[in-house]
Amino acid sequence: MAENDDSAQEKTEEATPRRQEKAREEGQIPRSRDLTTSAVLILGAVGLWIFGGRMAETLMNVLRFNFTVEREVIFDPQKMFAQLGSSFFDALWSLIPLFSILLVAAIVGPIILGGFLFSGKSIAPKLSRIDPLAGLKRMFSLKSLVELGKSIGKVVVVVAVAYFTLRMFEPELLGLSRESLENGVQHSLRISLWATLLISCSTILIAAIDVPFQIWEHAKNLKMSRQDIKDEMKDSEGKPEVKGRIRQLQREMANRRMMASVPKADVIITNPTHYAVALKYDPETMATPILLAKGVDETAMKIREIAREYKIEQVRTPVLARAIYHTTDIDSEIPQGLYLAVAQVLAYVFQLRNFRKGRGERPDFPGNIKVPKDMIFPEKS
Repeated sequence: MAENDDSAQEKTEEATPRRQEKAREEGQIPRSRDLTTSAVLILGAVGLWIFGGRMAETLMNVLRFNFTVEREVIFDPQKMFAQLGSSFFDALWSLIPLFSILLVAAIVGPIILGGFLFSGKSIAPKLSRIDPLAGLKRMFSLKSLVELGKSIGKVVVVVAVAYFTLRMFEPELLGLSRESLENGVQHSLRISLWATLLISCSTILIAAIDVPFQIWEHAKNLKMSRQDIKDEMKDSEGKPEVKGRIRQLQREMANRRMMASVPKADVIITNPTHYAVALKYDPETMATPILLAKGVDETAMKIREIAREYKIEQVRTPVLARAIYHTTDIDSEIPQGLYLAVAQVLAYVFQLRNFRKGRGERPDFPGNIKVPKDMIFPEKS
């Protein structure tokens, strides 16, 4: 039995969309530092290749400007500060293109894998992060061993590429001694740029291995047990007692809205013991009568109380009351089969209303109200 419990708790199921969304809200997304490092190094090398000449020329002018200072400038603090500020901004403007490329690389690198995300939860302080025991556990965990292996692999790859790069440029490096100073400096810079670009490209191999590993590890960490999925479904759908309470509140709200409509009714048709239905009919705006409210037992009693309070006519027609209750929804028209029976009741109510206003004779209640056989329902026991 214990074995079954343990196996049931194994995280063998893929993460649900809700689990993935929750992990993303907490800042748990796949990230590859090697991918970011590769992007920064390669784009930085490309930036040096594109803007290196202009940067070198600007910095050389700054050096020339500061090494040829006139005597009166040296002994004038204000002019020295002005010269320092001018040199600083000239050097800064020459470096801005390269810094911009590096900034873009540092932002785009993480976005490539996992997309853009800012989560306050991921940077919130947690005591578990400064727990010495937890730190020791992380140091000697399988993940730490994997990271150590990756670091050793990175060093091996970079050193190997650097070695073959130097071997490739060995003849040119040895030939620098036979060149003039100006040509030698320019040639050595070109060699340095090419070597930087080639060594930076070696990180692509590292990133190509690390990215799939990070995606796999992230999916593995998000895996769920079958019990986790059941609990999530229960939370999303709501616990039975909570759902029952919600349905009860919804019924109470609907009942209050229904009771608020009773004073607008023209007639209340009752059982009279158990059922009560409230009908509204305006010949000028309605094609057929509308059911405003209906109920049994306590609800029916409440409808009758409101009818007495607002002096709404109550008619006792048990078969018709049950038929309307069982066949018509709130705020809906009565079915066609009950047109004649309801018309007889409404005609009686309207004539009675005119009689009470002093117009016409007192009407007799119709005694031949008929309901179709398929709409006859038994009395509530």
